[in-house]
Amino acid sequence: MKTNKKFLTILTLLTLCIALLLTACGATDAAGTDKTNESLTETGTVSTDSSNTSLDDLYQQENQIFADHEAVWNKVFGMMSKSDADPSKNYADYLADTVEANKDSFTEDELKTLTDDMETIRKIEEQITELEQGTTAADHTAPENNSEAASPFQNFSGQDFDGNSVDESLFSGNAVTVVNFWFTGCKPCVAELSKLNELNNTLKAMGGEVIGINTETFDGNEAAMKEAAAVLESQGAKYRNISIDSASDAGKYASDIMAFPTTILVDRNGNIVGDPILGGIDNQDNYDSLMQQIQSVIDADSANQ
Repeated sequence: MKTNKKFLTILTLLTLCIALLLTACGATDAAGTDKTNESLTETGTVSTDSSNTSLDDLYQQENQIFADHEAVWNKVFGMMSKSDADPSKNYADYLADTVEANKDSFTEDELKTLTDDMETIRKIEEQITELEQGTTAADHTAPENNSEAASPFQNFSGQDFDGNSVDESLFSGNAVTVVNFWFTGCKPCVAELSKLNELNNTLKAMGGEVIGINTETFDGNEAAMKEAAAVLESQGAKYRNISIDSASDAGKYASDIMAFPTTILVDRNGNIVGDPILGGIDNQDNYDSLMQQIQSVIDADSANQ
């Protein structure tokens, strides 16, 4: 499920909140919950802009499915195993594997709802795959390449929730920047906000910073930013959150995330380093893993000074 892809609620995964990438809550890209079904072009020669619009619409359709049956899908997202996430497979298969492994935890009615939803998601994912195959590889690079040339944060820009512009200098000023991808409807995402705020306070003394990118606030969505800001405040989270352009390199990267929350590290040069942390850092194992990676990046930065 890709992020913006995903109201995705994806949740914990990776997707998921979400994948939803890697699904924890689902992959998210979500700018809004109302979606219109745009037909795919019949010629097979869709322009890049048109393809991106259609992809966004398909992601939003997936997000709406999770929103319509939020309670039962939140149960699924909470059961997802980050180690089992496979971005190459149909997201519906990933969801189905999780449900099957935990089927005794659901009622008969819940299983029927999940089964019906997964079939719809499967068809949407097939359309997504078809569209992605029709676009250039450069436009749809999976968020795995950590090389400098491929980093989506080399030409970073956006604005924080106070309306202040930000650019790649955000990264150059820090030995390490922790970037957390989340969305407002993702419960695992919300659950870790206070922990992320504690981490931000810790990192300040270490030469680092935490920033949040809420995939529902893409393209300066003021209503979504207001809602996200209220959630942050309710959790005592005061670190910077940034709205970015969905068509930017960073926006495309976020849209390929299949589970939420997902947390990555970016070095002073804007390069992604280490492995993504899938799931909330309020989980001690995730937190310990993240801190080890942070220390490694800081040590490397010091050695290069």
